[in-house]
Amino acid sequence: ESPAEPGVREPAGVAYHPSAGWQKDYLAIEAGNRSLGRAGEELVLQYEAQRLHREGAARLVDRIEHVAATKGDGLGFDILSFDADGRERLIEVKTTSFGKRTPFFITRNELACSKARPEDYHLYRLYAFRRSPGLFGLKGPVDDTCRLTASQFVARVA
Repeated sequence: ESPAEPGVREPAGVAYHPSAGWQKDYLAIEAGNRSLGRAGEELVLQYEAQRLHREGAARLVDRIEHVAATKGDGLGFDILSFDADGRERLIEVKTTSFGKRTPFFITRNELACSKARPEDYHLYRLYAFRRSPGLFGLKGPVDDTCRLTASQFVARVA
């Protein structure tokens, strides 16, 4: 038993192997930058309004909602917008100041929403945000368009 916690046993043969050297953790940098995410969402709100105007659906612009701000961050998407025909467009925004292919975090809830509403779900990836923002979109279940790698686990003391 561990001296710190009665009932907790240290597994035999487990060794800690520190990695050699130090590397910049772009994911940690991005995760810690909430203002970048909010700025990206604001830009997508403007983009969506312009897109609907271009598509002749200006009547829908006033119905666009920044649900991450109005209802909280747990819905699985950030912005409720619409296609020109009135169909809902659920938009999850992922913003980086780095390049187009920089990995990003996705929550279990975002993944579940993308699977539950694949025809309506859109992931908008903003990149090079601080220099010259670019945007591309991925539609449907996130695990159909991205390779997912587990990066966190929930641990409970046995």
